[in-house]
Amino acid sequence: MNNITLARFNMIEQQIRPWDVLDQRVLDLIHTTPREAFVPQRFQGLAFADTEIPLGHGEAMLAPKIVGRMLQALNIDSSDTILEIGTGSGYVTALLARAGRQVYSVDIHPDFIQNAAMLLHAQGINNVTLKTGDATHGWPLHQPYDVILITGSLPILPLSFQQSLQRGGRLVAVVGDAPVMEAILITRTGDNEWSRESLFETSIKPLTNAPQPSRFTF
Repeated sequence: MNNITLARFNMIEQQIRPWDVLDQRVLDLIHTTPREAFVPQRFQGLAFADTEIPLGHGEAMLAPKIVGRMLQALNIDSSDTILEIGTGSGYVTALLARAGRQVYSVDIHPDFIQNAAMLLHAQGINNVTLKTGDATHGWPLHQPYDVILITGSLPILPLSFQQSLQRGGRLVAVVGDAPVMEAILITRTGDNEWSRESLFETSIKPLTNAPQPSRFTF
């Protein structure tokens, strides 16, 4: 077992699995998708660490265990059409693409999109459509979606995201304000009905231009 293989194995066994990520499909996906290929060169030493990794523009790659829990909650099927808000490095995009049928991924930073396109192509992943844009209020272009993953936090979740789901569709988002935010799973159960499940508490960087609730000032 070489150093990278061992580091990836340890990441899964010491960080991700102990965080209640027990779905073998998710663990296999993380095992076979080279996280280090998406980590900026100057942070290669942190590729498998239990930490966020800076990407520029104040953005960061999510910690591996957060990614694992999100993927497990989404329960992606190979026929699913997926929307990702926040392409970032393209690593989560790669995981989604390998799990589902088609991924539409949107990021507000053009250089992230350009870099992700190059990295995904290098991995032979071609079922992803990348777009530059502000999707903080949704991205209805290809709706309805089976799966929506929002990789940055939102103080409030616009209803437009839930309305973009197929019946039976799942959405994972991190909602709230630092230092305590909540990762939630929303499932569309009817035309105007959704169920909501709390997954875990965390704190991740907010989406750029995230909509703000009206706040009372005294």
